[in-house]
Amino acid sequence: MNTPILDVIVIGAGHAGLSASYYLKQAGLAHLVLERGRVGESWRSQRWASFVVNSPNQFNRLPDTIPTEDDPGGFSSAHTFVATLTDYALAHELPIIEDTTVLSIEKSVGDDAFTIAVSRHDQFHTYRSRQVIVASGAMNTPQIPTLAGQLLPAIQQRHVATYRQADQLPDGGVLVVGSGQSGCQVAEDLAEAGRAVYLATSPVARLPRRYRGKDIMEWLVQMGFFNARAEDVPDPAMLHLKTPLLTGRDGGQRTLSLQSLARKGVTLLGSMTDADDTMVAFAANAAMHVQFADEFSAQVKGMVDAFIQETGLTAPAPTPDPDDAPDPDVNCVDPITSLNLTGHGVTSVIWATGFGADFSYLHLPVFDSTGQPEHHNGITSTGGLYFLGLHWLRSRKSTTLLGLGEDARFIVDAACAYHQQCSELA
Repeated sequence: MNTPILDVIVIGAGHAGLSASYYLKQAGLAHLVLERGRVGESWRSQRWASFVVNSPNQFNRLPDTIPTEDDPGGFSSAHTFVATLTDYALAHELPIIEDTTVLSIEKSVGDDAFTIAVSRHDQFHTYRSRQVIVASGAMNTPQIPTLAGQLLPAIQQRHVATYRQADQLPDGGVLVVGSGQSGCQVAEDLAEAGRAVYLATSPVARLPRRYRGKDIMEWLVQMGFFNARAEDVPDPAMLHLKTPLLTGRDGGQRTLSLQSLARKGVTLLGSMTDADDTMVAFAANAAMHVQFADEFSAQVKGMVDAFIQETGLTAPAPTPDPDDAPDPDVNCVDPITSLNLTGHGVTSVIWATGFGADFSYLHLPVFDSTGQPEHHNGITSTGGLYFLGLHWLRSRKSTTLLGLGEDARFIVDAACAYHQQCSELA
């Protein structure tokens, strides 16, 4: 095979992939970034019109970005965030090849390089690279439960990834299934558009948007909350919790909670358990979900209070936040456990049931018995292969935009060490 061998190929041109590319270029390693769509594709194609990033601009910066934002405490729309990624790639002349779908990555025993097969504009190409950084993320494939197939075709169904705004749906009410970040924000978007909204909830933590004079993210960063390592977490179940509810809408001045949605007219139901034609069943656990979120918020605020006291910091007293106020009697939920969609005028279902990662193109022994990538801090047992952008890759920070740059630097440092090792053996 006469194909030139690159030092590194990066899969994915999102925040993580661009960060890796920047550091690779700084290190002088010959590389390419392969992107299935355009730069920031998931931010372009899987976000609704009113979407706003839920962390302040100051915590979303790409590597070595000079903090010149007019509003470091502001919150970017998806469009603005994509523009930031695109401008960064152009400014640093990063070697990105767009509209390129990776079909397979293989490495034969005894081979010193990976073979990467791709499709671009219906043409097939092959690359060779001594190292590969998989930065395509853990949330790029919409997941819809099998229950969806039990509803009548007359009920329009779509995953939240394809939702843009209320007027793309037929007239009538909407059932949103899943109360994570996407589900709650889309439920709010629909309610504000005048739709009757039913929300099938799930156990999701919540954070107050602001507390004691600061954005909650500022407190958590200052406290070192995001520096926790997976091995430091006493309860392994905590590693699988969904991202706590936060919204950057309205300039990051308000909290998003189940009770705030109820006040906007959203009907809060338990977890969806079954479906048959137009009948949908729910567990009687909505109250537990509200209480879970209330308790998590109270716990985090207690951590902030303790931090302020221990460090002697000066901070204002807590101010009332009706959207973060607990609902001890859980009056915000509806006790019904079944819903006739047609009878209640519901014409659409939006599945806010999460995303998975598609690593089917990796034809390498790097997965555990459950199909999850096996790695230590992003480094796999297959020499020269790395993951970037996974939850808890190196710490809690890895789950946020705040941590992607640090993780990228770590992985590129490992890639440089491997490159040096290979050069010495050659």
